[in-house]
Amino acid sequence: MKQMLDERMFNAKEIISGLPHLPGVYRMLNMAGKVIYVGKALDLKKRVSSYFQKTLISPRTQLMVSQVVQIETTVTRSEAEALLLENNLIKSLTPQYNILFRDDKSYPYIVVSEHRFPRLGFHRGALEKKNRYFGPYPNAWAVRESIQLLQKVFRVRTCEDSAFNNRSRPCLLYQIKRCTAPCVNLIDETTYHADVENAKLFLQGKQHRVLQILMQKMQNAADKRDYELAALYRDQVQSLRKIQEKQFVRSHNEVDVDIVACVACSGLVCVNVVMVRGGRHLGDKSFFPQNAEGYDPAAALEAFLLQHYLDREAPQTVIINLPINGGTLQTALSDHAGHKVQIFSRTVGERRVWLNMAIQNATLAIEQKRSSQATQDVRLHTLLQILGLSASVQRIECFDISHTMGEAAVGSCVVFDNLSMQSSEYRRYNIEGITPGDDIAAMREVLTRRYRKIAAGEGKIPDLILVDGGKGQVNIANEILSELGLNDIYLIGVAKGEERKPGLEQLVFPGNKKPLQLATDNVALHLIQQIRDEAHRFAIQGHRAKRARARITSFLEHITEVGAKRRQKLLARFGGLRGVLAASVDDLTLVEGISRRLAEKIYRELH
Repeated sequence: MKQMLDERMFNAKEIISGLPHLPGVYRMLNMAGKVIYVGKALDLKKRVSSYFQKTLISPRTQLMVSQVVQIETTVTRSEAEALLLENNLIKSLTPQYNILFRDDKSYPYIVVSEHRFPRLGFHRGALEKKNRYFGPYPNAWAVRESIQLLQKVFRVRTCEDSAFNNRSRPCLLYQIKRCTAPCVNLIDETTYHADVENAKLFLQGKQHRVLQILMQKMQNAADKRDYELAALYRDQVQSLRKIQEKQFVRSHNEVDVDIVACVACSGLVCVNVVMVRGGRHLGDKSFFPQNAEGYDPAAALEAFLLQHYLDREAPQTVIINLPINGGTLQTALSDHAGHKVQIFSRTVGERRVWLNMAIQNATLAIEQKRSSQATQDVRLHTLLQILGLSASVQRIECFDISHTMGEAAVGSCVVFDNLSMQSSEYRRYNIEGITPGDDIAAMREVLTRRYRKIAAGEGKIPDLILVDGGKGQVNIANEILSELGLNDIYLIGVAKGEERKPGLEQLVFPGNKKPLQLATDNVALHLIQQIRDEAHRFAIQGHRAKRARARITSFLEHITEVGAKRRQKLLARFGGLRGVLAASVDDLTLVEGISRRLAEKIYRELH
């Protein structure tokens, strides 16, 4: 069901009278037709009418309601279904009055492949049924640390198939006792699989069982007077015990638990998630939501649980530090995960220790963010004072061009706003159709493409633009902004100083104004360097990828019998350029249309 109101005839009583006493989702729109809030309800009529009562309404809600000129509602079969729809709409529409948690990257896992000699590796992305995955882990560092521990104890291979299939002698990892060299058959398949199974048990949190297995094998080897093998098992036992001793948090039970604490302090809201899998503490991660002003911590916590776990599988137990109305949420998370999910806010003993740790992590994260914001605030304030700019200047966009002797030119745009870099708003521009190496022409193309859209009403207008370069880049930027009617944007060039040394940069202005050089210890210069360096990094990253694509494509183009379709199949099969270069002859033959003879020819040409 959908109800819509004309902005000239908005009548709350009329729209409410037409709503049913059914569960569903409601969307509030402003005069521009943009959704500014999405909410769920067990009873749509009661929930929507509550916004238009004269009492019991917060200032934030009053401001929101004052902008509403249209309401849309959708009926669902249950409150749990409304919860799912609300989450999808919040993430797709990003309404300005909904609290929003952004988690751009998928969580990493440890993967154990299903090869004859399984491989232990780092994985991020979609999970394939043929392999076994452990996690998720809070960050890449936690995954790599765990892999290193497993290498030390169980010595399972971590190399890619292209390297594994082409070894003629053991690698360095074998020599430092981090692998048993199955690539050259220095370990039999049965023994290797026993190590893999022990590694899996360890990742499941069954360390005690692994210890029992290893100790029994050590005793059996000693009874048979195979002291060399007994010593190997002894070393594994000792390594495993040391790992257990180093665990900061280790449950006596083999449990999967997430501990989620939400803390509000000094105008900031932070949610910290501590991950425990198989009784092992894997690490933690802190989240700072957008649009959190005016939300109480319990509401922010509920929003986090909804947005976080409906994108990934929740563990059997979630411990939180604030009571919420979690019945419907538990049902939705359980249905999504395919197993029962329980949410607890009252804890004792070991769980209380975990929860206190998560609360402390969130508090520390807020303190660090406040400190960082204070530093950036001082830097920005100093810059504005030096340049004589208004205190309203907040959003800065910076541009850089990267190429190698004119090859594979890429332009970058990075954004500094709300006292931090906004990576989700970064953009890259492939530059074509100019004289190679003409940086001014490249800057013209990038700025034109960027601000033509903004002049047409797409995107946010920056307060200040930085361009990496001198007078030529600044003049062309000024010309483009004038053509597009964006003359009121402040513009500065950041020219490299003598010998291109950091700290000797000059600030170049449009017109005939004299360039300005700040002292090397000036905090305003530090902010400019931070933003400029980020634009430089982002441009170089894009340039290198483009150059590599062009070169591998060029190499393939010069190989007779490899046409466009075969090039496309090769790149698709191996996931890009590096994969093709790393592929063995046997790997190449797996591509449709590539014979053994052609695979050998491709391999010779690329190496």
